[in-house]
Amino acid sequence: MVTSNVMPQDSYVLAIDMGSSSVKATLVSDSGELAGAGIASVDTLLLPGGGAEHDPEQWWSAVMAAAKSALAAAAVPAERILALVSTTQWAVTVPVDRGGRAIANALSWMDTRGGRYSRAASDGWPKVEGYAVAKLWRWVRLTGAAPNHSGVDGFGHILFFKHERPDVYGRADKFLEPMDYLNLRLTGRCAASYSTIFPYWLTDNRDPNRIDYHPGLLRAAGIDRSKMPDLLPVNAVLGELKPEVAAELGLAAGTRVVMGSGDSHSATIGAGCVRDYDGYFCIGTTAWLSCHVPWKKTDVAHSIATMPAALPGRYIVSAEQGTAGRCLEFLKNNILFPVNGHAEGLPSQDLYGVLNAEAAQVEPGSDGLIFTPWINGVLAPREDHYTRSAFFNQSARTTRAHYARAVMEGVAFNLRWLKGHVEKFIQRPFAQLNFIGGGATSDVWCQIQADILGCPVRRIAHARNANAAGAALAAFSALGKLRVEDIPAIVKVAETYQPEDKHRWIYDQQFREFLEFYRRMKPIYKRLNPVVHPV
Repeated sequence: MVTSNVMPQDSYVLAIDMGSSSVKATLVSDSGELAGAGIASVDTLLLPGGGAEHDPEQWWSAVMAAAKSALAAAAVPAERILALVSTTQWAVTVPVDRGGRAIANALSWMDTRGGRYSRAASDGWPKVEGYAVAKLWRWVRLTGAAPNHSGVDGFGHILFFKHERPDVYGRADKFLEPMDYLNLRLTGRCAASYSTIFPYWLTDNRDPNRIDYHPGLLRAAGIDRSKMPDLLPVNAVLGELKPEVAAELGLAAGTRVVMGSGDSHSATIGAGCVRDYDGYFCIGTTAWLSCHVPWKKTDVAHSIATMPAALPGRYIVSAEQGTAGRCLEFLKNNILFPVNGHAEGLPSQDLYGVLNAEAAQVEPGSDGLIFTPWINGVLAPREDHYTRSAFFNQSARTTRAHYARAVMEGVAFNLRWLKGHVEKFIQRPFAQLNFIGGGATSDVWCQIQADILGCPVRRIAHARNANAAGAALAAFSALGKLRVEDIPAIVKVAETYQPEDKHRWIYDQQFREFLEFYRRMKPIYKRLNPVVHPV
C-alpha cells in the first residue's frame, strides 16, 4: 500500500514505525504533512509455555520493502530527505553478535517465559505487591518502576536467555530493543538511548540528561554490563546510513540516522502533547494514556510510573491499559466471523466498518450489556494477570451490534478507570484529551470516549500515523530544524467530540458496575487461573 502527498520545498524525514504485525514507513515533512507511505507485514510466532517471538531478519526485509514503497510513492528528491528515524514496539529483546546479526529470534512484549526468573529476582521478605521491599525500593528510587512479574520486559527476556538459552546468552554481544537493532543495521553502530533502555531496569534514571547503568542493579540481576549497549542522549544523531543501505533505498550518501524511540514515546509527540500535563490516549492493539511531566515519580499500587521521554530532559507518564483494539479484533475473528475472517451473507468489505456502523445503531449502554477488556489480564491501574475478559448481562435480545458497541464502551470504561488514577498521579484533571491510533478513526468510538471519560476528546488528523509523525518531528528537533514548542501548532486536530449530558447517567451507572464486577470476580478468576501468567 502506498500513498503520496508531496509538499513543495519542504524537508523530509523518513520515519519507520514497526509494531507487532506490520512495518509502516512514512515520509513526514517539517510542516507535519505526510508525503508517502508504505507498509509490509511481520509475524508474531506464538509458542507453548507463553512464548512469543519475532524474526529480526523478517523485520529488516519488511523495513526495506516499506521504505522503498514510501519513497517511490512520494518521489521526493533524495537531497530533501534529511534523515531516517525508527519508532517501534518496545520491551522486545534481540540478541546480536559482534557483526550486528541476530543470533536468535527476538522475544516479544507478549513473551512470559522469563516470568519465573523475574519473580525470583524480586523475591524476598517483607513483601509489598509481590516484591521484596528493599529490592522494590531500590528499583523505584533509581529507575522509576520495577521488572514486571510476568517477565514481559527486557529484564525478564535476558534472564530467560541466560537460564534457558545459555548458548544464546554466551554468544550474544549485545541485547537490543527493536529500534536500536534497526539503527545498528542502518548505520553499523550499536547504541541505545536514555529512553529506549528503560524496560531493562538496569539504569539510574533520576536525571533524564545523565542516564547510565547502575552497577548495583546489574550485579543484582546477574547481567553482564558488556552485553548491554552504550547509551546516548535521546536527541543524538547516531550516524549516517551505510553506503549500501543508502544506495538500495536511493537516498543520498551521508543521510543521517537519529536515535529511535518506543512507539508510546513518539506517539506523545505525534499527538501534539509536548507541553507538560497535556494529555492524550491511544487505542491501537493496546491502549494507554499519557502526558509529559517535569519530574520522576512512581505509583506502585496502580502500575503508573514515569519513564525518560523521547524529548531531552523530559519524562512521560507510563500508564498501559493492555488490550483494546485487540478486543474488537478478537470479537471479529473468534466470535462473530471465525471462518477465514469472512462474513457469510455480507458483501466483501471492511468488517470493522460493518461493526462500527452497527454499533452506531445501538443506544448508549448497549441495553445493559457490559464488556470487560481484560483478554490478557489487567495492567494499569491494577496489575492482575489472573483476571480475564467477559461479556455480562446478555439476554435473548443481545445482537451482534450490541457486542460491538459493548466492546467499545468496555475499553472506554477501563480508560476512565485509568484516567482517574493518572489525574491523581499528576495532581490535576485533564481539561481535554487528544485521541490517536486506529480506534480514533471511528466517529462512534470517539463519541463514546467523550461521553464515558467526561471531557472533550480531540481526534488528531493523522491519528493512524501519530507514531511516525512524532518520531519525525522529534528528529527535526534533534537536527535543529524545528523547535519543540512549535509542535502543538503543527499537529492538526480533525474534530472535537463533546460529552453529551444525556448519556452521563447510564454511563456513570455502568462504570460503577464495571468496577464492582472486577472487585467481585477477582478472587474467582484467581481460583480459575492459578498458574497462568498471560500478557
